[in-house]
Amino acid sequence: MIHTTQKIKISILVDNQNSWIVPCLGELISLIPAKYKLIIVYKHKDVPKGEILFLIGCTRIISKKTLSLNKHNIVIHESDLPKGKGWSPVSWQILEGENRIPIVVFEATEELDAGDIYLKDYIYLDGTELYEEIKNKQGKKTISLILKFLEKYPNIIAIPQANIPETYYERRSTKNDQLDINKSIKENFNLLRIVNNERYPAWFEYKGTKYIVKIYKDN
Repeated sequence: MIHTTQKIKISILVDNQNSWIVPCLGELISLIPAKYKLIIVYKHKDVPKGEILFLIGCTRIISKKTLSLNKHNIVIHESDLPKGKGWSPVSWQILEGENRIPIVVFEATEELDAGDIYLKDYIYLDGTELYEEIKNKQGKKTISLILKFLEKYPNIIAIPQANIPETYYERRSTKNDQLDINKSIKENFNLLRIVNNERYPAWFEYKGTKYIVKIYKDN
């Protein structure tokens, strides 16, 4: 008699095809342990039933119905929860002058960024990285934590978030990419680090005219 082991069905939801994580998915797919069957979807309505759903770089809050499709719904979020709930936590912390960015793996719930935490690590920056380099480090750490979670699963324990005051980051928009022309380049530098030269570049307004600023390293 031939015995076959059924693979564990897991999926990844990235609801923004322009997300920083998309270029990293090929590497992640190549490293997924053989016992898992992975599906990647880009729309909430396409999330399949399975064991684990990873939500990465998502721009919309997931519904109760979608949460019910999988045994676990796992989010990777770059802050020391419950501090820094919400949107674009890496960008906001860089603007705050941080170069050690916490990153946690937690169970999604109906309440925003409120679930129990499985894993915690850090993204380390030296303060010179621009957008692509920042996202590359974020992507590599995200892949590392997903793989660590899968290696430990199902023998992995979650702990509740600390009972301390929570804070929230607002969703960023183009208004947040405006440079203050009354400040020096040094004072504006962290903002220049987090802008995307093509999709949401830095800008300033002078004498009623809007100017776009793009930044590159001299290689």
